[in-house]
Amino acid sequence: MKTLKNLLLCALLIPFITAAQPLEGLDFVSPFYDGLAAVKKNNEWAFINEKGELAINFRSDLVATPFGDDSYPVFKNQRCLISEIENGISYFGYIDVLGNIIIEPQYLNATNFENGRAVVLELMKEYVGKNDALDKNVAYDKYLEAAIDTNGSVLHYVTPERYNVLLDKKFLKCPPTIRAKYISNTLYAHLNDDATWTLISIE
Repeated sequence: MKTLKNLLLCALLIPFITAAQPLEGLDFVSPFYDGLAAVKKNNEWAFINEKGELAINFRSDLVATPFGDDSYPVFKNQRCLISEIENGISYFGYIDVLGNIIIEPQYLNATNFENGRAVVLELMKEYVGKNDALDKNVAYDKYLEAAIDTNGSVLHYVTPERYNVLLDKKFLKCPPTIRAKYISNTLYAHLNDDATWTLISIE
């Protein structure tokens, strides 16, 4: 009976002992977004809830967004940017508030969500012919600026322009710039080569 009482006492105390464990030695703590705040330690990021508890454990794939003099990962519309490096090239995707990958890393660049939309650089192949000697199709890699929803479905393309890209780390040393900026669900601003902006209405 005494043993049983001790076991019950331990079981009751465990939650309080766990809750009392503070997060220490943090390098940075961000403001809250969507009920979660990013914390940094040893070059990895995690997320805490409003009680200061770890909601998503420390990981190295979270993408920091610049905010003034600081940069840190954020949740917008319950999605947070992640990146994965393959053959020296960064690909971007999204996780949910549980840390599950919802949209696999596949984009050459991507923005945070806003009103259920994010702008991404979607890769595609453009086939231009066939090499008869090698019996292979000839194709070029290109990307388009697309607006996606929180599940990764393409809602529309901001412009029809297709940009050439060489998927080689020697030439693609950093993600291509996203020229489109979300204004509203039916309006985007697009940066031109001369540093002016064009407003694009989406029907």
